[in-house]
Amino acid sequence: MAADRDMIEKILHAVPQQPPFRFIDDVLALDEHRIVGTYRFREDEYFYQGHFPGHPVTPGVILLETMAQTGVVAFGIHLLMMSGGMTLEEIGRFVTLFTFMEAVEFLGSSIRGSGSSSGARRSISAS
Repeated sequence: MAADRDMIEKILHAVPQQPPFRFIDDVLALDEHRIVGTYRFREDEYFYQGHFPGHPVTPGVILLETMAQTGVVAFGIHLLMMSGGMTLEEIGRFVTLFTFMEAVEFLGSSIRGSGSSSGARRSISAS
């Protein structure tokens, strides 16, 4: 079942990362199987100052963090609320560390002022 706007707002509020290191503005789609989030890289982001001066390309590690905040943190909050019946207060006690990423491919560059979307799908594997 898709999350409604109220649920999305609660999840966005619960994401612990804050400016200047918050890279999720909104969630466009969210259900028990997937999430799609957005972020617009603003002209004055701190990391553009020294990264390829004169050619402001968003660093790959920032793009990875954007993916993690959407696909690990926000999606994880949603899944814990849905499947575990946990409250936002209980979830807020967790510290989620992103430790592994496999087969990431950047399909183009992201420059200042551009928008970015990232998403994740839930994968259940048999152990």
